[in-house]
Amino acid sequence: MSDLENFTPKLTADGSFTFVSEEFGESFHSHYGAKQESFFKFVEPTQLPIVAQKPVLRLLDICYGLGYNTAAALQTIWAVNPSCYVEVIGLELNPAVPQAAIAHYLFDNWNCNYIEILSQLAFEHQVQTDRLKAKLLIGDARTTIALVHQSDFTADAIFLDPFSPPQCPQLWTVEFIKQLSLCLHQDGLLATYSCSAAVRTALLSAGLAIASTPPVGRRSPGTVAAHSASGESQNHSILTPLSQVEKEHLLTRAAIPYRDPGLSDSTEVIMMRRQQEQQASLLEPTSRWQKRWLLGIQGRDFMASNL
Repeated sequence: MSDLENFTPKLTADGSFTFVSEEFGESFHSHYGAKQESFFKFVEPTQLPIVAQKPVLRLLDICYGLGYNTAAALQTIWAVNPSCYVEVIGLELNPAVPQAAIAHYLFDNWNCNYIEILSQLAFEHQVQTDRLKAKLLIGDARTTIALVHQSDFTADAIFLDPFSPPQCPQLWTVEFIKQLSLCLHQDGLLATYSCSAAVRTALLSAGLAIASTPPVGRRSPGTVAAHSASGESQNHSILTPLSQVEKEHLLTRAAIPYRDPGLSDSTEVIMMRRQQEQQASLLEPTSRWQKRWLLGIQGRDFMASNL
């Protein structure tokens, strides 16, 4: 059996398909809608319809996966500004994933005009046209992000889309997110589907300002981040302040971040390190915060899938 045959398309609620990762035991996308997640969790929070007015736009797609987020970005950018020159770097561990998406014709119901580009990127790992320069770096993102930084690539938008923190903590650590912040343009935006307190603490530790993005399909929001040093830039005008329940979540033991000092530790070591730090912490137990907010609608909504 080839690697491509290990992936079986799974229908999601908006009519688009995703895969389930045997290694991580999770779907690549929300069952509420794989396609809508790409647009509403990544493209819109990074303000791509506005940023596309620029002559050159740089995108960093962490955990490229099936290629949906990059596809949604290209659709959006060129619909707004057909002459925008786009530079894309995607980081992906398993090259069979984007190849399987092409092999299973998963973009057929997207009304996507760029399947040829996505196919070339999946199988050849690079594409160059008169308005696109794209490459896919295969391997552990903790290693390949160093190549991105060394190339002086600074992204207008970063999509942070690994599997969940409990399943893939190595790509949510303080150290890895610091590397991402070094690759984020001073006026750029980073978006992720996660509102985990540990992830938000890591973003703050990297010197980024954070805000919630609207929920998509489920009750919990995502997160968008920008450089704090941007001051009162246009990015900060679109960042909605965290609610009180979210602010207090960051003062509990749930907010103790994942750490990976050498950017090389195993999942088990990273998880154990965090658990030990939580056990020794004097921060408020997360259960106490939960009880305090449990009766409030806002608290229930936020905690629905983030405890």
